[in-house]
Amino acid sequence: MPENLPSFSNSVKLKYVKLGYQYLVNHILTFLLIPIIFAVAVEILRLGPEEMLNIWNSLHFDLVQVLCSSFLVIFIATVYFMSKPRAIYLVDYACYKAPVTCRVPFSTFMEHSRLILKDNPKSVDFQMRILERSGLGEETCLPPAIHYIPPTPTMEAARGEAEVVIFSCIDSLMQKTGIKPKDIDILIVNCSLFSPTPSLSAMVVNKYKLRSNIKSYNLSGMGCSAGLISIDLARDLLQVHPNSNALVISTEIITPNYYKGSERAMLLPNCLFRMGGAAILLSNKSRDSRRAKYKLVHVVRTHKGADDKAFKCVYEQEDPEGKVGINLSKDLMVIAGEALKSNITTIGPLVLPASEQLLFLFTLIGRKIFNPKWKPYIPDFKQAFEHFCIHAGGRAVIDELQKNLQLSAEHVEASRMTLHRFGNTSSSSLWYELGYIEAKGRMKKGDRVWQIAFGSGFKCNSAVWKCNRTIKTPVDGPWLDCIERYPVHIPEIVKL
Repeated sequence: MPENLPSFSNSVKLKYVKLGYQYLVNHILTFLLIPIIFAVAVEILRLGPEEMLNIWNSLHFDLVQVLCSSFLVIFIATVYFMSKPRAIYLVDYACYKAPVTCRVPFSTFMEHSRLILKDNPKSVDFQMRILERSGLGEETCLPPAIHYIPPTPTMEAARGEAEVVIFSCIDSLMQKTGIKPKDIDILIVNCSLFSPTPSLSAMVVNKYKLRSNIKSYNLSGMGCSAGLISIDLARDLLQVHPNSNALVISTEIITPNYYKGSERAMLLPNCLFRMGGAAILLSNKSRDSRRAKYKLVHVVRTHKGADDKAFKCVYEQEDPEGKVGINLSKDLMVIAGEALKSNITTIGPLVLPASEQLLFLFTLIGRKIFNPKWKPYIPDFKQAFEHFCIHAGGRAVIDELQKNLQLSAEHVEASRMTLHRFGNTSSSSLWYELGYIEAKGRMKKGDRVWQIAFGSGFKCNSAVWKCNRTIKTPVDGPWLDCIERYPVHIPEIVKL
């Protein structure tokens, strides 16, 4: 009795078939040009030097034609280089690291919750269940005003937190880059929920005595994705202001936004959001191309605010008792998924190799013409990027993106470890994640990074960076004293 023949899928390494297909499609021009170049070289060798010289001598050049052709070439080259966007470089960045005195272990957080919500034990139990499944660790930090019982979220305390976080980031960045306050041409500060008068950008101008002609902007109310909106704004400004430096500050001030009520949907931010901030130096100066860490390749922004559910899924409001907080809708993950799909549809053609785009196109045509039940093809974004920085908004956000984008545990490691060590630091979380990758010594020259952030409104924003040089393991930064301990295992539930 002959043995059963193995199935095709078992006998052939489909993984290598796919790799072969990707290599063939992505290098199709090379494969087409090689035989053409070979044929031309063979023909030249066959003719010999004398025949080639005769062909050259038989050509007749007219001076007017030569001049016109030269002028046309120069004109086209000039138009091309003048219309070409300026290269935007990320020179360096710095993240805030809170002092040990601001740390909030689980036991401290729950003790405070029991004292503050002593008349509402169900809300306390709810917060405990959220914290157990949050993915946060024992070293996340809250500002001093929140450590009081009850919390004292005064304007003075909020300004104090803003000064400590923002000034620390800027001081560290100036020390790293050697930039002076007078060298800053553009200043952008984004903080979603704390918008005092004078603005936070004015506070920075006053502290560092920046120039009177500085172009300053203060973005508020734009949620956790505001960091990439600030990068996009800086990019646009650097396109029209040559030879300039842009300082971008991304943070969220926690002090005035701690919810003291008992509504469950509004208690969630208390469990997830923590102190954090980042300062980023961008430049369009050609001399910065060598020392810069990254070059900005793309920024893609998606806004779903036209839909009522999307608009209200992250909503600041008062509860029945008149206490203000942020209401996180149950539909948040569904809406985030829809926003991500729209963002991917735009960014895919810009970054995906031809092999992935063809597979996606063939699947789309097949579903339209042959069978609508065909499973849609999810492009392999691992072919386009070496590193992923997914907004550390919560464990559910990271899980959902890992599943939808078919990423490995290593690809989302930076996001999970940032959530564990620092919590949800809002718009600055992407820079803690980038810092994690650098601290692990994984960032090499030519590597591509995809930053993905979600924010109220509802928005999904992406930024693509290309590493300008192999980055040595930093000797400073927020991960310096703990990177050797990471990655750590994060259980599904931490029993409190």
